[in-house]
Amino acid sequence: MLEESMDKPHIVTCTAPVNIAVIKYFRRLARKRRNDGDSGLDSTGLSHKVHICSVNNFPTAAGLASSAAGFACLVSSALAVYTLARVFGVEGELSGIARQGSGSACRSMYGGFVQWIMGQKDDGKDSLAQQVEPETHWPELRILVLVASAERKPVGSTSGMQTSVQTSCLLKHRAESVAPGRMVEMIEAVRRKNFAAFAELTMKDSNQFHATCLDTYPPIFYLSSVSQQVITLVHRYNSYYGETRLAYTFDAGPNAVIFTLQQHVPEFVQVVQHFFPPETNGGQFIKGLPVNCTDLPEELKQAIGLEPMPKGISYVISTKAGPGPCVVEDPTQHLLESDGWPKKTE
Repeated sequence: MLEESMDKPHIVTCTAPVNIAVIKYFRRLARKRRNDGDSGLDSTGLSHKVHICSVNNFPTAAGLASSAAGFACLVSSALAVYTLARVFGVEGELSGIARQGSGSACRSMYGGFVQWIMGQKDDGKDSLAQQVEPETHWPELRILVLVASAERKPVGSTSGMQTSVQTSCLLKHRAESVAPGRMVEMIEAVRRKNFAAFAELTMKDSNQFHATCLDTYPPIFYLSSVSQQVITLVHRYNSYYGETRLAYTFDAGPNAVIFTLQQHVPEFVQVVQHFFPPETNGGQFIKGLPVNCTDLPEELKQAIGLEPMPKGISYVISTKAGPGPCVVEDPTQHLLESDGWPKKTE
């Protein structure tokens, strides 16, 4: 999964309506454990009311998995509150609980590289996530999120997918004939740290996903003119070097997620700044992991040959594969006061 909160993965995020069923589930389980005589259970919290406070430090409902991060954090927090960690020996069960709030949240229960297993049961209980490799597996891999729009997308992921399931023939073909084989190839590419194979699979899969959006009736348009410009830029950049150094992917939104290796980050960030000139008096353009500046070859600018789109990219999030949900130890980062009430915001 992506390190959704950039260089501070501990920040709780949640954007979809709070799934009270998650809290009720864990509270019910904790009561049962107490009634069964579980001496290791801290039952003091069973009578407490619960405040759920959520803050994002990346755009909400803009196709950057904000709901996935939020529900993964919600499940992990509830698990800690009711001291039930030892009850769940298999993390996959927790991913199934998170999936009920947001499908992609099942993957966010793990760190690193994660697959979402389709499952065969009608009730979906075997549709769980499984970690392929931990976040330490491929330390050179970097992720750059190019934020083209922080606005809420006009068609939500859930409603859009429901419409696609009902109307897109391509989606059925993709799920049955393409995705299973592509997943096997992707896992192999990740394990071998084969960036060229990883990148090609990533871009082809992104393209096909958005093809299913166009095949939906009425069609769904998540990509913008800025998104299309990024796609062209990536292919021309790779062509200039005669090798695949970059890969793009777009979820249900216009914002690009770029995969590359650490040594290529400084130059590509300069490429982004050149072809998408930011506000001269605006805020910080690069957020997250620091990026060193570098000179941009004139030959590269000419080879890409695109007309600059001023302010097309608002800012770039520089990050890498990160861990799953983490408990906040620093009280200055807490979202609640010591009495349990949310902190006041200006």
